[in-house]
Amino acid sequence: MTAGIELMLVGMGTVFVFLTLLVVATTLMSRIVLRISPPPPAVAAELSAEELAVIAAAVHAHRNKK
Repeated sequence: MTAGIELMLVGMGTVFVFLTLLVVATTLMSRIVLRISPPPPAVAAELSAEELAVIAAAVHAHRNKK
């Protein structure tokens, strides 16, 4: 019985450590990528009023389609 509990604790500890390292690694990679990559361009500022109207009409037509 003691060997089973010991094996369970070692297994659960290994999984916990691995998942903790995985969270730390993905958090660090996310921060590094955000520092390196340029910010995304502002798309709405580049569209004209006519283009926005066409997009709005297309979305409206798609939502009303049965």
